[in-house]
Amino acid sequence: GAGGERIFASPLARSIAAELGIELSQVGAGSGPEGRIVKSDIDRFAASAPAVQVQAGATTAAAPSQPAFAAASGPSQDVPLSNMRQTIASRLTTAKREVPHYYLTITCNVDSLVSTRAELNKRLEKDGVKLSVNDFIVKASALSMAKVPEVNSSFMDTFIRQYDYVDVCVAVATPGGLITPIVPDADRLGLAGISTKVKELATRAKEGGLQPHEYQGGTFTISNLGMFGVDHFSAIINPPQAAILAVGGAETKIVQSGMDEEGKPMYSTSKTMTVTLSCDHRVVDGAVGAQWLQAFKGYIEDPMSMLL
Repeated sequence: GAGGERIFASPLARSIAAELGIELSQVGAGSGPEGRIVKSDIDRFAASAPAVQVQAGATTAAAPSQPAFAAASGPSQDVPLSNMRQTIASRLTTAKREVPHYYLTITCNVDSLVSTRAELNKRLEKDGVKLSVNDFIVKASALSMAKVPEVNSSFMDTFIRQYDYVDVCVAVATPGGLITPIVPDADRLGLAGISTKVKELATRAKEGGLQPHEYQGGTFTISNLGMFGVDHFSAIINPPQAAILAVGGAETKIVQSGMDEEGKPMYSTSKTMTVTLSCDHRVVDGAVGAQWLQAFKGYIEDPMSMLL
């Protein structure tokens, strides 16, 4: 800075300023504690600065449609971005760049869940309700949030906000892009209530009929690609939430089930499901994420405990 004065700025603000070719001394006093420059100050300066000040932006300002990398040659079509696609692109880029993700994976036995679901669906048939495996996953996740409330939180820059309610978002693929309708107070709903709510939200999401309050917010998200034959994947956190659960499909595996009278191992088949919890390390420490997964696994492997 001028006169050798030290400029205080967050690491993220320094990184973005360097990318844009902005001198921190040009920005002036920041809006952070004791005049510290933060990301929003850089964003504000970049938006208001003339092109000559933003050095790296000078070339892109002249040709904003020119990508920073060489595109593949050959016949192609340019598909305009819908508002939803633009929002998704912006939020996911911010989330992946700013949230320190880490991933925990666990495998659950779902034999009991499959048989419990079949039994409950027989009883609910007369009411026109059919429970899906995903309904059990929503309920198990919500109860696990109540049991390990540190995960039911958000990073708020200078503090962590822990929520007293559990609103679970369920990722739904629509023609316009991914949307995450909210099942409010999911820990207090029964399985039939969750099933009805998820079906209704998913139908309206695909028709574009959701109100903003029905998909903006939530304290946790579930993304389930099991129905597409995906065994395992990792998902990007949906800020300001602190975690997201990626759910793979059920697989049939051969497992050792015991020993026979002669001491030889006996084998049987078992259905298993692999899930991966993506966590924001600023909020959820590794041990806390592991506790949450243990709670989730407990509910999934003993589904009757969700009904008590």
